[in-house]
Amino acid sequence: MDASAQRHWASPGHASAEAVLLGLVLAGGLALGTGPVARAAESATVQEILDGNELYIDRKPARVKEKASTPQQVSTGDSRGQLAFAGGAAGRLNRFSQLRLGASCFLLDKGQILVSGKQNGCTKSSRMSVRGTNYVIEVSESGDAELSVLEGSVEVAPSRDGEPTGAAPTVVEAGQKVRLSPLGVVLALLKLSPSDYTNVLNGPLFKGFSTTLPGFGSLESYIRSSVPGVSIPGVPGIPLVPSLPSFSLPRFF
Repeated sequence: MDASAQRHWASPGHASAEAVLLGLVLAGGLALGTGPVARAAESATVQEILDGNELYIDRKPARVKEKASTPQQVSTGDSRGQLAFAGGAAGRLNRFSQLRLGASCFLLDKGQILVSGKQNGCTKSSRMSVRGTNYVIEVSESGDAELSVLEGSVEVAPSRDGEPTGAAPTVVEAGQKVRLSPLGVVLALLKLSPSDYTNVLNGPLFKGFSTTLPGFGSLESYIRSSVPGVSIPGVPGIPLVPSLPSFSLPRFF
């Protein structure tokens, strides 16, 4: 580019145009779910609390619609709860769980969380990067972790304090689970059985919740096509099978 062209593009009018264009590109990336903010965990809003009122933000009792922001901690005692992350995903915390909000992922210190939607998660030694999915992370008191991918795929990379170590990641596909050591080492990569799905769908991460998961439709479709024989629990306001009159035709599924 010659000097006159450089001056032309450096003018205030064109600088503004470039800024607008950059804004449109970023907005387009977010709309497609490819931008980093779509997977950030900088804030989360409490959507539902079950089994009492033992859901806390920084150890203070929280209420429905209350918002937590990084670096605040969200934890549960003998209660369960659902959070709405800023990027549009949802997370359901089981009893006696603890996570900390972060700029690019939440950090699950202990317990169990079901994530539905484009939301990255972390443990102290691993980072889980997603492409829109439904997955469960469980961290034991000893620091062992298990990731179960119910639908979609998750890339698991070893990390230290949230930073990648450079070790090769492991891609966990739908219908698989991976067990990780406290240091993030892959101990086993296994297939999820139909009974694994049944246990999750009829367990504390689903039972009793009334707030719809953003990725439930994708999970339902995957189970119907790839895990036959598994009964899917109903979701309030979303009938799984259209209502038919009493003289309906035979069903073939």
